[in-house]
Amino acid sequence: MPPDSTALSAEMIASRTQEASAAGIAAAVAQLIRSGEAPTGTQLPKVRDLAQILHVSSATVSAAWKTLRSRGYVEGVGRQGAWISSAAPIVGPRRFDHISSYWPEGTADLTYATPDQTLLPALPRALEFAVAEDPALHSYSRQAITPALERAAESVWPFPARHWLAVSGGYDGLLLLLQGLTSPGVRVAVADPASPRTLDILDRCGVRPVPVATDANGPLPDSADEVLSAGAHIFIYEPRCSSLLGASMTHTRRQELAEILSRHDTTIIEDDGSGDISQQKLLSLGELLPDKTVLIRSFSKSHGPDLRIGIIGSCIPRPVELARDTLHYGAGWVSRILQDTLAFLLSDDESIGMVAKARAEYASRRSALAAALAGLDVTPLSHDGLVMAVPVRDDAGAQLVLAAHRYAVASSELTRIKRQQPFIRITVGKLRGDRVENAAKALAVASQAPNPHMP
Repeated sequence: MPPDSTALSAEMIASRTQEASAAGIAAAVAQLIRSGEAPTGTQLPKVRDLAQILHVSSATVSAAWKTLRSRGYVEGVGRQGAWISSAAPIVGPRRFDHISSYWPEGTADLTYATPDQTLLPALPRALEFAVAEDPALHSYSRQAITPALERAAESVWPFPARHWLAVSGGYDGLLLLLQGLTSPGVRVAVADPASPRTLDILDRCGVRPVPVATDANGPLPDSADEVLSAGAHIFIYEPRCSSLLGASMTHTRRQELAEILSRHDTTIIEDDGSGDISQQKLLSLGELLPDKTVLIRSFSKSHGPDLRIGIIGSCIPRPVELARDTLHYGAGWVSRILQDTLAFLLSDDESIGMVAKARAEYASRRSALAAALAGLDVTPLSHDGLVMAVPVRDDAGAQLVLAAHRYAVASSELTRIKRQQPFIRITVGKLRGDRVENAAKALAVASQAPNPHMP
């Protein structure tokens, strides 16, 4: 049944329908969804009622409903009728950036995993290299990846990939891959919890995320086996320093997971978003299952968000080809200046040393915060890179308390596919010196806060 009883009248749809055809009716309903006039759960009118007003056959309206259903806009069939799907495509992400406009001035934003600018590699020499390196600079030739960046990628890739694509960050790579590999309504296995951006991307593509349970060592093999056996043919997970928990897969877990995945017709998408600021080695399933694995590596946290660079690498040609074809609808290629800037940074000794310094500094900050929390009887669930997950009694209660202390944090509420231990995620990019003790005290109070809506 639909989530609520709100109804969209036949008269409203008819007034917005410019062409009395299946395509015209579907376009009118899609526009109502995008404008926010038909939110999730809104009931669509009966087929015969709309057909009568528009003077078309019931088959025409049914065809419009079928089109909307195939694109993930609506769900339901038969006597229950149809209603607006919770996965209906909308203009902007529903989970990401949903409350930032309400934070008061002076709030310390600990939601984004933003790196400390003083710990990023310097750009001047890298930019000089970039503008002199590529003979195709300022042409309209659509390179999947520049020669310099491909060489640099090969030197840091955990398995011998043969197919490459430069993308504008890790999430851009994930969106391009899913747009090429999926169709609305298909089931996609996702390690749970997942980042809000990942879930928004899945919504945008109209696919159905199916949770694969995880623990501190990565996705659970039995859970993955169950989900894949039920028909999911794509599996998305973060191999190290997961964006919510900072958890990484172990050698043992990777071997167990590979044994399960080898028995399924599955495309594995690995999202390495934290990169080399993680203290853990990247243990990719591509080393064991190269014919199934596509790895996305982002360099925003290690080398700078404004580089806007990620790399897709795989031994499988088709996913990369489909992502590249999708990229051609828009930008066509990622700036060669940015690509070759990253190529320089990945091979320059001074830049490599700065990333190592950042990795050590973030570890020091996390250790200081964990020690301060321990003194207040709070134990983090896990931490790595820029992130730390702290268990709480209630998501909303913890966020409210921290907001009162002028801290904005991300909660697990919008990251869970299936209900589990609530937690908040904080980032340490802006936590140093005396700010650690103050943040720990606020976190300790917030961890015990009850649901503000409960008596």
